[in-house]
Amino acid sequence: MKQNLALFDLDNTLLAGDSDYNWSLFLIGEGLLDAKTHHDRNEQFYADYKEGRLNIVEFLKFQLKPLSEHPKAFLDELHKKYMQKIIRPMMTEKAQNLVDEHKKNGDLCIVITATNSFVTKPIATAYGVEYLIGSDPEMVNGEYTGGVTGVPTYKEGKVTRLNQWLVERGKKLSDFGISYFYSDSHNDLALMQLVTNPVAVDADATLKKVAEEKGWPQMTLR
Repeated sequence: MKQNLALFDLDNTLLAGDSDYNWSLFLIGEGLLDAKTHHDRNEQFYADYKEGRLNIVEFLKFQLKPLSEHPKAFLDELHKKYMQKIIRPMMTEKAQNLVDEHKKNGDLCIVITATNSFVTKPIATAYGVEYLIGSDPEMVNGEYTGGVTGVPTYKEGKVTRLNQWLVERGKKLSDFGISYFYSDSHNDLALMQLVTNPVAVDADATLKKVAEEKGWPQMTLR
């Protein structure tokens, strides 16, 4: 019997909020970013994302620059505080139950997110998901450079990165009996249309309309 694949978007899907957007706010609150220069740009990038017009390259430059300004050991400790203060309250019981159900069924579970893997890997781990595909910050000699390596996991980039990940393990999407993808965002339509079972979760207006037209299931994890 073929194994099934369960893909989960993270921000506003498994999480009742956005880990990327809130990371910048958290850094401002910690006094590590200047509120005046960063707040407005953060708001604009978030609005662009919701409208589906985000320039992912420019956004990642903005989002990853603070990582280059501190040692990795300091950032790792800072992230622990971020998890406790900001992320844990966004993790819902329904989301955890959904992940647990797929794991119990023996499905291959992957969190796939446009947000960088420094921010998101500990969150995926907290949900008990071993595998994460995210936009990867560049590292040199164990420290972050502020750059990005590989294809960002945004829009069609999610398809590219998933296929790369599967090929590296000698697999392809069609090897799975059922492939699920849970997402809230119309930015994920490219990947949603490739899996056998797309599920709209607390969907934005555009995705909700597409889901209704295509007869995709809709659910809430809030």
